[in-house]
Amino acid sequence: MNTPIIAFQEVDKVFASRGSNHLVALEHVNLSIVPEEFIAFIGPSGCGKTTLLRLAADLEQPTSGRITIKEKTPEQARLDRDYGYVFQDPVLYEWRTVEQNVQLPLEIMGVPKPKRETRAHHLLGLVGLSEFSHHYPWQLSGGMQQRVSIARALSFSPSILLMDEPFGALDEITREQMQLELLRIWRNLKTTVLFVTHSIPEAVFLSTRTVVMSPRPGRIHEIIEIDLPQPRTVETRECERFFELTTVVRESLRGTENGH
Repeated sequence: MNTPIIAFQEVDKVFASRGSNHLVALEHVNLSIVPEEFIAFIGPSGCGKTTLLRLAADLEQPTSGRITIKEKTPEQARLDRDYGYVFQDPVLYEWRTVEQNVQLPLEIMGVPKPKRETRAHHLLGLVGLSEFSHHYPWQLSGGMQQRVSIARALSFSPSILLMDEPFGALDEITREQMQLELLRIWRNLKTTVLFVTHSIPEAVFLSTRTVVMSPRPGRIHEIIEIDLPQPRTVETRECERFFELTTVVRESLRGTENGH
């Protein structure tokens, strides 16, 4: 058994609010993730999916419990740049070209310009945007901007990619294309991916395991092994097993509503 690259152990997260009221976002979360897994988190709005990602990224701290990233604290993992984070919106700097946006983390790290340029060129090729390196974000479609965001997150070669509904704002056709792009990148770079989504078909198509979460306070309701063959293709979405697994995830989500 591989040593977990990420582990959540009895993790609770409570947000304090005015007065005596407290919001219990997460409760008793236990999850071990091994290297090169693709984990999708799905559940009702407000169930703590994004909070879980933010805890792993050291953007929030757990109220109790323990989180380890590569056997380190989330803070140390952040300082060691063990992960890249892709938000729902691309969050690109409009005054910087595509290439300059991708280079930004390396620039902050003090990487010499020739190395930054070489790395950016490689990553833009990986996400299919080589010919747009000197364009500005406002000249690109939403899907292309999100590809730039992914390239930027990968610029410093993190072993983990945290993704918070990165394709939620895209149209269906672009979304399906981006899913295929992401899986290609995941296979090529052998990263570990944690991916938050509200889409059942997306969770099933992308993941090696789908984590179904209960309504707040968020708990892990069920972990479903996604045994679709790799690599996933357009045809994967049309196979019988894909439909079976989407039904399994849908029924599990209904179970969370009924408290089962």
